[in-house]
Amino acid sequence: MNNLYNIAKDLFSTNKVDLIIGYKSIDSRRTKPIFVSSNEDVDHLVFNEYSLNNLSVYLTRKDIKKYNKIGILAKGCDIRAIVQLINENQIEREKILIISKKCNGVVKDFGLEYNEENIAEKCKSCKVRTPKVFDLMIDSEEEKELPEPTISSRVNELDSMTPEERFEFWRNEFSKCIRCYACRQACPLCYCERCIVDKNIPDWIESSPTQRANFSWNLIRAFHLSGRCIGCGECERVCPVDIPLSLLNAKMGIVAFKEFNYATGMEIGEPTLVGNYSNEDNEDFIK
Repeated sequence: MNNLYNIAKDLFSTNKVDLIIGYKSIDSRRTKPIFVSSNEDVDHLVFNEYSLNNLSVYLTRKDIKKYNKIGILAKGCDIRAIVQLINENQIEREKILIISKKCNGVVKDFGLEYNEENIAEKCKSCKVRTPKVFDLMIDSEEEKELPEPTISSRVNELDSMTPEERFEFWRNEFSKCIRCYACRQACPLCYCERCIVDKNIPDWIESSPTQRANFSWNLIRAFHLSGRCIGCGECERVCPVDIPLSLLNAKMGIVAFKEFNYATGMEIGEPTLVGNYSNEDNEDFIK
């Protein structure tokens, strides 16, 4: 049977990987990332509806890059992040062995019962529940029908507001920001060795959580992820004050697809949106 345990044992036995980045159960409704480097620990590996973390965030870490061949458990959405990192020349495809499965969605957060009501919003509109890029596939169930997504309607609701109403909406949301940068730490595409908010010569963004500084931080980060965010939703899930960051990123993704027919992280070798220029590019959105 092509299950996770047998796959992991075989990979280490045949020296095909030096490390597997995966998930370990803490209890029946919670997992945590685990780094397995030998057959002794493969029985700890799980891959289920509580495998929430986007493990591709570890692939750009210096202490992980030192390994010659890295295996990683990745849902279809997480694989889009891996593809994007490859396309941005941050990791090498030859060094990554992707272990995936067909996905019927994960829960919104740890501790919740896996049911229709608690399915994460990102899963409802996911286009890669059956992964397009992978090396090994774990035995899994066939795709099940999931509830209808609501993210597009929420974006449309914001679009229908007046500029003043939108400003007030985001002013209220950003006022909650405590500048903990959990969103940055959870994001696989936030891999800069030194973030703009950590630079003080010049001091681009105030470090204190003022209205101006909070607007600057959250909007600059959204622009930095334009055409790069893969919609894994980890930034919003880890936000301790529940700012709807996915709305910002979803809007950017909608514009990227509408104006440039571009979807992030779908194909290896595809030019990045911000790194590619064409005379045929639509410029109607430039005001």
